[in-house]
Amino acid sequence: MATTIQVSEGLVQELRDRKMYDKESYEEVILDLLEDTLELSKETKQRIAIADKEFKEGKFLTHEQVKKQLGL
Repeated sequence: MATTIQVSEGLVQELRDRKMYDKESYEEVILDLLEDTLELSKETKQRIAIADKEFKEGKFLTHEQVKKQLGL
C-alpha cells in the first residue's frame, strides 16, 4: 500500500542529492539510508571475525597473486 508523507523542502533536496541515478525513487534512497543502520546478523558477525582472524594470520592472497594465478 503506497502512502504520502510530508517532508520539508530541505529534506527533499537532501534526498535528491543522495540519489545515485536520476530515476532512483525516494523510496530506494530512504531504504539505502535505513540499511546503513541495520544490525548485522549473528552469522555475518561470525564470518567477519573469521575473516579478520585469517587476515591477521596472513591467510590471504594479494591482488598480484590472484592475477598471476588467473594468468592475467
